[in-house]
Amino acid sequence: MVTPTKPVALYPTYTELKDVQLGEFPELSLFLSSGPSWRKQNWLWGQEFLSYIGRNKSSHTYTRFRSEIEKFLLWSFLIKEQTCDGFRKANILEYADFCWKPPHSWICLTNHEKFQPQGDGTYVQNKVWLPFRLVVAKGDNSKPDKKKYRPSQQTLQATFTAIIAFYKYLMDEEYCLGNPAQLAKKDCRYFIKDAQVKEVKRLSEEQWLFLLKTATKMADDNPKYERNLFLVAALKTLFLRISEFSERPDWIPTMGHFWEDANKNWWLKVYGKGRKLRDITVPHSFMAYLKRYRLHRGMSSLPIVGENHPIVEKLRGSGGMTARQLSRLVQEVFDQAYESMKKQQGEEIARKFKEVSTHWLRHTGASLEIERGRALKDLSEDLGHSSMATTDTVYVQSEDRKRAESGKYRTV
Repeated sequence: MVTPTKPVALYPTYTELKDVQLGEFPELSLFLSSGPSWRKQNWLWGQEFLSYIGRNKSSHTYTRFRSEIEKFLLWSFLIKEQTCDGFRKANILEYADFCWKPPHSWICLTNHEKFQPQGDGTYVQNKVWLPFRLVVAKGDNSKPDKKKYRPSQQTLQATFTAIIAFYKYLMDEEYCLGNPAQLAKKDCRYFIKDAQVKEVKRLSEEQWLFLLKTATKMADDNPKYERNLFLVAALKTLFLRISEFSERPDWIPTMGHFWEDANKNWWLKVYGKGRKLRDITVPHSFMAYLKRYRLHRGMSSLPIVGENHPIVEKLRGSGGMTARQLSRLVQEVFDQAYESMKKQQGEEIARKFKEVSTHWLRHTGASLEIERGRALKDLSEDLGHSSMATTDTVYVQSEDRKRAESGKYRTV
């Protein structure tokens, strides 16, 4: 049988993967059984590893690792036609070459679900799904060209992070003896040694106030946008990642996670990155937005102990929202802010709202706090950083500021 070169979706969502029955995925089952015996064995190793990631990491980490392990195994199955436990450093560098310039037949232009239910308990592969995705810049109206595909430094980093973790797991389980990806990363020619001054992606104070004013007007005009206003204000003021407000299998953010201590200080308990719980200070200025949102939902103005209502609720059905659904709510405000600013100040000034992402709100809040002069230690704890050095590196950049100051007055 000739080995097909068309990519095959290998792994479903974590919920489906936990109890996966290959009979429910007939195309995948045929693909694994029709190849060499090691193909299914490698797939099982990937399943074990991703199940471990799903149990111990966030849903975002699972999704990211699933994508990378899937691409790597597909390359080993269809292109290299070798079992992954026999790879050496040179093979991983060969895979890096493949990722730098994958075949056009492996690249799609938008995100697609991997599998589609058939109504009889089985799933078939989505015909338009492909492993790599060409990201088109916001505001770029030119026709997408797959020849222009190149992974970013961040994407390359994510690729190696996932494969190194995969081999570490295989070594811990005694499936293989070494970690060729760890060795290959040092010699990968596509990594650029970056000594640039890092610019935090954020909004200026003026842009933030415009965004907040836009969200407020949307909510004033139509109560369905009260969620949007609350979410935008919370992400910026409480320095939240979008995932920290999302419903996950092991954590549901509830109104009861807002709590008041004996000194009348308000806090928010958050389940964050690295499966760590932290308490974030909630300033007086934010309480007005919390009260407004709660009264809109028919609740008392302030949360009570043990209250289990989701912080951001679905309008239809019950329960909280996924990170993707929450991102859509924020994007609605970005889009409206862009349109409003374009009318008032022109396309060039409004363009920033085409570039912005939800994570910029966390950066904006932290950056404005530093400019306000807040203690770095206190801000670092609210952000959930493991050390103040991380906060300094990302937001303060003390050494860069000193260098800029010392170089400012040199003569020609």
